[in-house]
Amino acid sequence: MTQIKTAENLFQFDIGGISKETHLQLYESLLMPRRIEEKMLILLRQGKISKWFSGWGQEAISIGVVNALEKDEFILPMHRNLGIFTGRDIPLSRLFAQFQGKKTGFTKGRDRSFHFGSIEHHIVGMISHLGPQMAIADGIGLAHKLSNEKKVCLVFSGDGASSEGDFHEGLNVAAVWKLPVIFVVEHNGYGLSTPSEEQFAFTNFTDKGPGYGIESYRIDGNNVAEVYSMIKKLAEGIRENPRPILVEAMTFRMRGHEEASGTKYVPKDLMESWAIKDPVLNYEKFLLDRGILSESILKELNTKIKKLINEGLDEAFSESSITADSQEELSDLYAPFSQVPISPNSGNSRELRFVDAISDALKQSMQKFPNLVLMGQDIGTYGGVFKITDGFVEAFGKERVRNTPLCESAIIGAALGLSIKGYKAMVEMQFADFVSVGFNQIVNNLAKIHYRWGQNADVVVRMPTGAGVAAGPFHSQSNEAWFFHTPGLKIVYPSNPYDAKGLLNAALEDPNPYLYFEHKALYRSLTGEVPDDYYTLPIGQAKLVTEGSEVSIITYGMGVHWAKSTAESLGCKADILDLRTLLPWDKDAVEKTVRKTGKVIFLQEDCLTGGIGGEICAWIAEHCFQYLDAPVMREGSLDTPVPFAPPLEKNFLPVERFSDKLKNLLEY
Repeated sequence: MTQIKTAENLFQFDIGGISKETHLQLYESLLMPRRIEEKMLILLRQGKISKWFSGWGQEAISIGVVNALEKDEFILPMHRNLGIFTGRDIPLSRLFAQFQGKKTGFTKGRDRSFHFGSIEHHIVGMISHLGPQMAIADGIGLAHKLSNEKKVCLVFSGDGASSEGDFHEGLNVAAVWKLPVIFVVEHNGYGLSTPSEEQFAFTNFTDKGPGYGIESYRIDGNNVAEVYSMIKKLAEGIRENPRPILVEAMTFRMRGHEEASGTKYVPKDLMESWAIKDPVLNYEKFLLDRGILSESILKELNTKIKKLINEGLDEAFSESSITADSQEELSDLYAPFSQVPISPNSGNSRELRFVDAISDALKQSMQKFPNLVLMGQDIGTYGGVFKITDGFVEAFGKERVRNTPLCESAIIGAALGLSIKGYKAMVEMQFADFVSVGFNQIVNNLAKIHYRWGQNADVVVRMPTGAGVAAGPFHSQSNEAWFFHTPGLKIVYPSNPYDAKGLLNAALEDPNPYLYFEHKALYRSLTGEVPDDYYTLPIGQAKLVTEGSEVSIITYGMGVHWAKSTAESLGCKADILDLRTLLPWDKDAVEKTVRKTGKVIFLQEDCLTGGIGGEICAWIAEHCFQYLDAPVMREGSLDTPVPFAPPLEKNFLPVERFSDKLKNLLEY
């Protein structure tokens, strides 16, 4: 046993209602992460592991929590919560394989330490951005409410991470929706090396709860009995009366943010005062003094734990180093799904506006999938700013058609939380421009989660997009290229009502994350024949809109209409290929039209530099060079923000420049 000074009469472990058996269980549970960490620090010095994030001195919080909750209640830990993983009985060999980047780890070597989840163990791990997991907890809590489950979800945050906007959004949404979520802030004094007084101007997080309209409690995070008793009591209350609660656990980090950081920035007297409050040694002393723990039991537990750790390490170390397989890497990007397009049954159809085709798809998908939840600003009684969900509250109820606070990040994160619990979610961005404040959730959570640890993200984000409506630089952007670069997403962009309905239905059917772009200028200006029945169109398949032999125009969205109009005005015979799906895009269809005409131009509404056309034109130059009779050309909008005044906006858009460039290509 490590010999350091312990506190005298500092802790009140003798809390009513905790039996001798529970005390022993808590102690054994507390001892495991401490002994693992001692071993990991040795392995780190030996170069056998590459990095370690220490929870030394904070173990009582994780252990109190994991023992207080039911085994099937989700916990969302951070990188100092080793006790959550060991407390849920994750096999140590697999946990150590995860730390070493081995194939049998939870991420198959694709991520490190505690950046993983396990549905089997009801754990959803963090990403390095710290705050986004709070919104995921909201989604899991919402799923509990929708399913009438008497369950609690608990999510961790550090005091440093509380400075992020995700902290505010997560608490606010939980408060507004009265979600059964416990938010535990591990107040350990530092965000890496930045002390609390340089992170925030208040003293305690319990001051924040009333501002959100939620209960707040402060507990001694180094007292495992207090943590256990408080979390157990709060969880029991929440199961009967769903609501969020903020718990501030006072503690201290005794080692560096990670081992390379050290602790030189911590005043010596502060370190010494907290060393006396060691959660393991003080609890051990209490149990020995009360006769609950004996030296023989103590020796027996240490022998047992040491044996389990060594066996787990031996198994993990014996596994060979991982071998890369590109096919497996690519195949694990998306959750398995084999689309079988669904054709309309009756043959009945009607003329629908673009906006009504989208609404029709949402309505039929809501009928087809009772686990589909719609979320977005003003989409409830108001029906959305474009009235796409008008009447949906009356048809499906407020639980499934949810107005949200102004917090794109939290709502996208909550959608992922719903998916973890087996729901489908659609999130409407009021305008595609506003997705920038939810960017992290999309590119780092939705897009990567299946590749990282096999969890799908059954989420569709609808994106009203595009210029031509004199709405200026914050309501007119074409931002599909922001996401085109992100593996793990699927992106669709219809150009007509028929495709709009079929592609949206297909996106909602697929259990993978989608961005669905819909051009605002087409909403009420374009009509087309649309089947009455539910149907889906194949994802990843382009459509030849017109056929010709002189030139190939590859485009999507509003570009399809510009291409048709320009080709007609010039009297040229053009293949106009509507990509429809931008990720994955149809390479076969592109190659086929290039082979046919030998001349190709790509048209996009997005700014020219860095747009999707640049990638596809580069692919054509690399793979179809032998079929070309002219340089591959492209046209897009000016490399400026979208201006407001109509004459400026018209000049910004590529229509006139495209006409000139198409003439040059035809004459080449």
